[in-house]
Amino acid sequence: MRFSDDTLKDIMNRFRREMENGLGRDTSPTASIKMLPTFVRSIPDGSEKGDFIALDLGGSNFRILRVKVTQDKKQPVQMESQVYETPDDIIHGNGSRLFGHVADCLGDFMEKQKIKDKKLPVGFTFSFPCAQTKLDEKLKRYTVPQSTFRLLRFSILVRFFFYFQADIMAVVNDTVGTMMTCGFDDQRCEVGIIIGTGTNACYMEELRHIDQVEGDEGRMCINTEWGAFGDDGSLEDIRTEFDREIDRGSINPGKQLFEKMASGMYIGELVRLILVKMAKEGLLFEGRITPELLTKGKIETKHVSAIEKSKEGLKKCMEILTRLGVEPSDEDCLAVQHVCTIVSFRSANLIASTLGGILCRLKENKGVTRLRTTVGIDGSLYKMHPQYARRLHKTVRRLVPDSDVRFLLSESGSAKGAAMVTAVAYRLTEQARQIQQTMAEFRLSKAQLLEVKKRMKVEIERGLKKDTHKEATVKMLPTFVRRTPDGTENGDFLALDLGGTNFRVLLVKIRSGKKRSVEMHNKIYAIPIEVMQGTGEELFDHIVYCISDFLDYMGMKSARLPLGFTFSFPCHQTSLDAGILVTWTKGFKATDCEGEDVVELLREAIKRKEEFELDVVAIVNDTVGTMMTCAYEEPNCEVGLIAGTGSNACYMEETKNIEIVEGNEGRMCVNMEWGAFGDNGCLDDIRTKYDQAVDENSLNEGKQRYEKMCSGMYLGEIVRQILIDLTKRGFLFRGQISETLKTRGIFETKFLSQIESDRLALLQVRAILQQLGLDSTCDDSIIVKEVCGTVSRRAAQICGAGMAAVVDKIRENRGLDHLDITVGVDGTLYKLHPHFSRIFQQTVKELAPKCNVIFLLSEDGSGKGAALITAVGCRQRDLAGKG
Repeated sequence: MRFSDDTLKDIMNRFRREMENGLGRDTSPTASIKMLPTFVRSIPDGSEKGDFIALDLGGSNFRILRVKVTQDKKQPVQMESQVYETPDDIIHGNGSRLFGHVADCLGDFMEKQKIKDKKLPVGFTFSFPCAQTKLDEKLKRYTVPQSTFRLLRFSILVRFFFYFQADIMAVVNDTVGTMMTCGFDDQRCEVGIIIGTGTNACYMEELRHIDQVEGDEGRMCINTEWGAFGDDGSLEDIRTEFDREIDRGSINPGKQLFEKMASGMYIGELVRLILVKMAKEGLLFEGRITPELLTKGKIETKHVSAIEKSKEGLKKCMEILTRLGVEPSDEDCLAVQHVCTIVSFRSANLIASTLGGILCRLKENKGVTRLRTTVGIDGSLYKMHPQYARRLHKTVRRLVPDSDVRFLLSESGSAKGAAMVTAVAYRLTEQARQIQQTMAEFRLSKAQLLEVKKRMKVEIERGLKKDTHKEATVKMLPTFVRRTPDGTENGDFLALDLGGTNFRVLLVKIRSGKKRSVEMHNKIYAIPIEVMQGTGEELFDHIVYCISDFLDYMGMKSARLPLGFTFSFPCHQTSLDAGILVTWTKGFKATDCEGEDVVELLREAIKRKEEFELDVVAIVNDTVGTMMTCAYEEPNCEVGLIAGTGSNACYMEETKNIEIVEGNEGRMCVNMEWGAFGDNGCLDDIRTKYDQAVDENSLNEGKQRYEKMCSGMYLGEIVRQILIDLTKRGFLFRGQISETLKTRGIFETKFLSQIESDRLALLQVRAILQQLGLDSTCDDSIIVKEVCGTVSRRAAQICGAGMAAVVDKIRENRGLDHLDITVGVDGTLYKLHPHFSRIFQQTVKELAPKCNVIFLLSEDGSGKGAALITAVGCRQRDLAGKG
């Protein structure tokens, strides 16, 4: 399979001869390369404008588009489309019915568009080899005889020239579409290539050389259908036993022989056949041959691409071969990687030879000493294979040294059209379909949300039970808060609030009586990242330094105030004033803290400072603080929710159900720590590859998976991952990934809120994207807005599913048919996002229909709540002392 440059040049010359045969009037009927005229006579020059109809027939659905192209740079293309299903009986029926169906659909579309009296140009995308006697069923599902193609024009003549006006301008192959799409960006583009599942090429030929078409002036695009190169036996000397075996096992033996040597559909199978022979000869796997290795299709081209990757290729090779049961050694993996390289390198060399033939012909046609041109390329093999493009480019430049070739990746392989307008319009439609397919993973059905609710209830029970608590992901931590405020709380309290990159110290003055009131003074201090991720002693010394500064500021250093410490991280509390840190979240990594009592760490830091004394009464989670704050205003509030940077909930559980706490009387607030829901894999069926990427790049991989799907800290990052993927696929920002977009955390959740605002026009969305260094079009802005909306909607829905599980649990605890309850809510995502709260509330209502839930916004739950818990704690302590 290794070719010298002389052999490659020989193949290039054979291909050139076949091109000549395909173009000649007398030789074209027997030529293997059909050189089909496309009647596309020029590439885009930027001046195109008008109203067009585009038809696309290439699968089980038939798409019709109306495309308006203007000179307006802001929105040059306006498009409306409709998809018509083509029933199986028509797909496999006769040509009259197929093309009659196409014409009927076009008539319906023009009627709906109210353009039946306009004579609009029509472009027809027909992605099949139009000169063959039969369509290849393996490539597409159509089996209609090709000779019936002329029936399209007849059908439309019958239906339209009596009823409507339609001018069929062009029938376009997808390879031509690639060239035209790239020609829109680079007017030097005059070659189009597909290197994917199949392979084909087109180029701009001088009209005087195309005997099948009248006229000598100008140029016309030729669809080479080069996959059939060699069908006449001209490549027999370079075909191997493996190529022949592939051909014998195909549905079209003896046809498309070049494609079977070079395209993505066959590369994996070629590798498999070689490995089987090597194993039989004892050269691999110690001669082991498994049923899996002998099974056709077990090695795919994507596996070959993975194996050839420079860094993780050998590891992937080991995984793939192990799945085949051949027990590979490291030496086997190296050998297999080498085989993959040889097979894919041969493909790149063969394509380079045939492309070289086209480039030589272009150079000859133009009569220049040095050719300067652009080749538009699309196809999964070229895009996805790690070394393919580089090898192809290098070989082309070696075979055709007197040319300067720019290789331009098509922004959309689906952009097809007889003219630039049709190609661009189709690209937009196809992009929309694929984007919808991508976003469909985030659109959860009611059944899926009910399943999330059901799984949350299971995890709640596991967290409450003594025998399953330790391994439970939803920890259901007791807080030792046994009562909500009753209005008799009174006094001055200090509150600390640590839950993110900022740290607050507050003085809260609570007054009881008829005119009960809460007066608060606070100061905010930053926590540098080096402190967040330094030692525990450094972190708590910094906290005490901030407290000292605040007490100086308030002139209260001499007072020994009761203190409530809002500590918004998973803690296992053993009493109201003792909490063992389970794990850091939200970017904190301070050492020597996990497994320690954070109240003691604070007390020790205060002792080290030796400037003031404090009475630490309670350690408080911010979620509990939120519930207590709202309960001060609304006694029916027995649930707290944080939907902000992080996500968590708490509620008043029956003490008898909390098996890790002694006692059966009354209720106790349980801090759920539901952010870790799913850490055991129970949400894997709804997690996407984008969620996985966010998790892998986080500080706590594998942890807080539910939180990473629904909290403010991660939503922007999920969106960024999607935008990168869509950009890589050519659907956004002209396929250009900016350095800004590559930056982790650059797409903040606040941008989602801004972009999703109903009041924001697309131009303003573009302005936001430009602030991020993203040069977007209006189409880009529409897509970004949809991505943001879809991600935040899913977040609200799965958060709502969790809350539905909580309120239903409370209802069942109390044996009620119907529950009225209030949920106290805090968090920037809930408060500031334009749609989160509405979608969240709607989801709770739908998933917990027997609960009437009122949502009450908390006013400073983490500060005021900590003070209220401290006040309630002091009251309980005083009562216990008197007792």
